[in-house]
Amino acid sequence: MQAKKRYLILLSAGACLVLLFYLGGVQLPAASRSRHDRSRNGHRPEQPWPHFSDPLHLFLPWDQTDTEDYNLHISPRQKRDINTSVYKGKRCRMDSCFDFSLCRKNGFKVYVYPQQKGEKISESYQNILSTIEGSRFYTSDPGQACLFVLSLDTLDRDQLSPQYVHNLKTKVQNLPLWNDGRNHLIFNLYSGTWPDYTEDLGFDIGQAMLAKASISTENFRPNFDVSIPLFSKEHPRTGGERGYLKYNSIPPFRKYMLVFKGKRYLTGIGSDTRNALYHVHNAEDVVLLTTCKHGKDWQKHKDARCDKDNAEYDKYDYKEMLHNSTFCLVPRGRRLGSFRFLEALQAACVPVMLSNGWELPFSEIIDWNTAAVIGDERLLLQIPTTVRSIHQDKILSLRQQTQLLWEAYFSSVEKIVLTTLEIIQDRVLEHASRSSLMWNSHPGGLFALPQYSGYLGDFPFYYDTLGIRPYPKFTAVIHAVSPLVSQSQPILKLLAAVAKSQYCAQIIVLWNCDKPLPAKHRWPATSVPVIVIEGENKVMSSRFLPYEIIVTDAVLSLDEDTVLSTTEVDFAFTVWQSFPERIVGYPARSHFWDSNKERWGYTSKWTNDYSMVLTGAAIYHRYYHFLYTNYLPTSLKSMVDQLANCEDILMNFLVSAVTKLPPIKVTQKKQYKETMMGQSSRASRWADPDHFAQRQTCMNKFASWFGAMPLVHSQMRLDPVLFKDQVSILRKKYRDIERL
Repeated sequence: MQAKKRYLILLSAGACLVLLFYLGGVQLPAASRSRHDRSRNGHRPEQPWPHFSDPLHLFLPWDQTDTEDYNLHISPRQKRDINTSVYKGKRCRMDSCFDFSLCRKNGFKVYVYPQQKGEKISESYQNILSTIEGSRFYTSDPGQACLFVLSLDTLDRDQLSPQYVHNLKTKVQNLPLWNDGRNHLIFNLYSGTWPDYTEDLGFDIGQAMLAKASISTENFRPNFDVSIPLFSKEHPRTGGERGYLKYNSIPPFRKYMLVFKGKRYLTGIGSDTRNALYHVHNAEDVVLLTTCKHGKDWQKHKDARCDKDNAEYDKYDYKEMLHNSTFCLVPRGRRLGSFRFLEALQAACVPVMLSNGWELPFSEIIDWNTAAVIGDERLLLQIPTTVRSIHQDKILSLRQQTQLLWEAYFSSVEKIVLTTLEIIQDRVLEHASRSSLMWNSHPGGLFALPQYSGYLGDFPFYYDTLGIRPYPKFTAVIHAVSPLVSQSQPILKLLAAVAKSQYCAQIIVLWNCDKPLPAKHRWPATSVPVIVIEGENKVMSSRFLPYEIIVTDAVLSLDEDTVLSTTEVDFAFTVWQSFPERIVGYPARSHFWDSNKERWGYTSKWTNDYSMVLTGAAIYHRYYHFLYTNYLPTSLKSMVDQLANCEDILMNFLVSAVTKLPPIKVTQKKQYKETMMGQSSRASRWADPDHFAQRQTCMNKFASWFGAMPLVHSQMRLDPVLFKDQVSILRKKYRDIERL
């Protein structure tokens, strides 16, 4: 009997083991070792449980899920397959998927593939290509290129969009320079389609870099991809509107504390947060409005709250809310990015981000904690309490930073594209890359070129931050275009007056005259060095070249027939030391909008209003020579050289575009040109009737390139203390100025 029981037990145990082997619950030792090895190598081991036809979804913390794909329409296996197929180069970094050797010979140059006949290109993508082709990075020779950009439109990869380009996979693979995407940059705004909105571009990007909107932190490849903002097709190509913050109100509170107005998705990805906003809305200082009224069949799918939400939605004007709210909610939509982001930045409404897993635009260079509040979708109900707890000093700081970032990097397609290219250039030329301070402080990274210097104290923008002052001397640069025939010529009087200044370090005479250089004995003896150099190609722009012999921070720019006394020079330099980022000088001019001709006008009328200080008698920082030469396009400088005119206007445009401020005029002085110049002199161009017409043309040409009018009007004039006051002349420091 006992033997029979033992036999049955052994038989049952054997049957159980066979069943376990059959279902896969027990693994062979070799398989176990293989699984252990894969785990040590960073790969997830396969589950030791039976494989059912409908497996349970694994529960993972939020930061381990793919935010874009998180829905019930896709299985984990499908999600892994998609990520594997689209991002085969997911491990790509600059050192593994970028060929630096292409950039060593010619520097950072960008080649745009020629547009193919019959290929449709959206207006937004055409703006991107035009920006690159008009930039200083562009080259038409692929042999000189460091980076390549497709002419095939990759912006909208939503298969339901009319802008979708078909057969892109084949077209890209057939490009002769594709090379598996190495050293290529792909721009994209929309990827995936309903209902899952994955980040699938529909073709293998290989080793190419992505400049992508709404990219998730999971798919973002740090220091390789670039996250860009989502912008509309109406976004201006150049220029763009200024930020809406005109003045700082103290305390910095507005009518509303927190606002939002936008679509509500009843189901599917992106619906959870927007469906819950009504819990926070109080119709007083927290106004969060949603509408179901979008799409063709919205009435078929509306829920019990739709009619009430729609009625409340129509009561408020969106722009009025934007301009009168302290904080603006920026929840995710179907995709992670939203148009609300840029709208809030421009309106100086501090963005409150509710888009878990979104790699914020230009996160590599921008410290978003100084301009936005980063929230969590799971903690929506805590948002009102959080924003109310932010101190008013912090609110003011956040608001000011939104304006800096908007105007520096986001106000136009041009700035978005150039910022993208500058980020990549900083990676390529790491030895000459910008610091975080340069990117996140005025005037921004696009105007602070690291090729100029690696020391922040060499730029005119960071003296206060570093707690230093500019070098207390200046270099005078006199632009000479007339032959030296007499010892009584104005240039010699000017040279003597400037040399007597206590702040003068050296004088450079830029000889742009057709005649040979005068002998050394023709120049007067002075207490400071006088260096005479020949202008490069004898053109007007040569006066603004970054000459290495200029060793001081300040440059006193002078025309040969300028009339200035030593006292005037000293006072102007003293003023400039307090405003080193601006142009400071004597001859003022102004601009105006001619509504009849619908164009900008130029005037030299003597009024209390001005927007330019001509460089015939002005002081500015030497960095602007470098910026003039390396930032401005060749087309504008060639125009100046051909006309032999307008170089002073162009410099004013540049400095005002950088500073967003007007120049500074010092003292009242109507006459600053010598009247004894002969009419045969090239300096007599001021009397040429075409001279004024040319300057009108220049104004409009320059404004067109900058995308807007950067000049700023001012009525401020700085005079010496006690200037023309009825007191003893002995009490005044700059006595000679009143005698002029």
